[in-house]
Amino acid sequence: MRMKEMIERLMGNTHLTVTENHRVLVMHNGSHVDILGAGRHAVKRRETHFTWYELADGRFVSDHEKALFRANPALANAHLTQVSATDTEVVVVSREGRVAHVVMPGTRAVLWTDAGPWVLDRIDISGDLAVKRSLAMRLMQADKTLALTAFKVDTGTLGLLSVDGAFDRTLDAGSHWFWKVGRVVTLKLVDLRHCTHEVTGQEILTRDRVTVRVNLSAQFRVTDAVLAATKTPDFVEALHRSLQLAFRKSLGSKTLDELLGDKAAVNVEAAAEVRAQMADLGLEVGDIALKDVILPGEMRDIMNTVVAAQKEAEANVIRRREETSATRSLLNTAKVMSENPVMLRLKELEALEVVAGKVDKLTVHNGTQGLMTDLVKLTD
Repeated sequence: MRMKEMIERLMGNTHLTVTENHRVLVMHNGSHVDILGAGRHAVKRRETHFTWYELADGRFVSDHEKALFRANPALANAHLTQVSATDTEVVVVSREGRVAHVVMPGTRAVLWTDAGPWVLDRIDISGDLAVKRSLAMRLMQADKTLALTAFKVDTGTLGLLSVDGAFDRTLDAGSHWFWKVGRVVTLKLVDLRHCTHEVTGQEILTRDRVTVRVNLSAQFRVTDAVLAATKTPDFVEALHRSLQLAFRKSLGSKTLDELLGDKAAVNVEAAAEVRAQMADLGLEVGDIALKDVILPGEMRDIMNTVVAAQKEAEANVIRRREETSATRSLLNTAKVMSENPVMLRLKELEALEVVAGKVDKLTVHNGTQGLMTDLVKLTD
């Protein structure tokens, strides 16, 4: 063996050992002459250049690719597999059931044939950019998500998918994937649950020219998500403005006393107009409430003074009524005692008991009868 190697060396040859995981591109005098597979090879040493490649990734990435296919197509096709995708398809390249490469539309990939066998799945994207869940899972497991655009739609919401600015479809709750192939895919989420919208600090000039601030609240839900999202840029803002205008018109026709005295009537007048406008935008409006009416500082002081005066007058009336009732009760008692001596005597004893309870020492003169005569003289 040594003698043979010595002879080959004298002839200008050398030996090259290539493992199973490598391939070697041989260039002699600037030409692609061979691709060496696994094994031990005798090659010319002079004017020869060797380029080593690993088969682990399976893809042939080299500056010599185009020149190799152009100058020596037979050699290239013997060792390499070309995968080209049209402008309307994505090619998923798998090896042993696992995704190895994704060839995007209008591009090509060159693979080492010996790194296969390769399985090609050609997916038409001319009409639909959606990626099936099973394929999306395989791509994520292989860490090939750069070719995907992922969206998540939560429970209670509806997704509105647009492609290149044009509405395409609705998406239910869950995860959804689409090919990222140069077309702009966007998603707008619409909440379908019952929501509350607040209008705070709305200034209103009443009919009697008093400026007040009111806080409004409205319950609503989206019944037609496509209509709500396409007919107006922001349906919540549209609801806000509708509430403002309707309540400004309704409250402006009321005096301050009417406004403070009957809030429910104000709500009924404004609600019908708001509901009709929002129905055209795909919204269902429920209860509308006028939560607060806030008066200016000086008007609040005046109202407090008026209320205090009214309450004081009501208290005086009540006191007069009670005094009259007490006087009438005393008059009735006096009539009863004048007509009934026994009742009068009982009252005398009650008075004596009260007096006796308030003194420490009591001296009785002329007996009990004299005491009663001196202390209580209700009759002759």
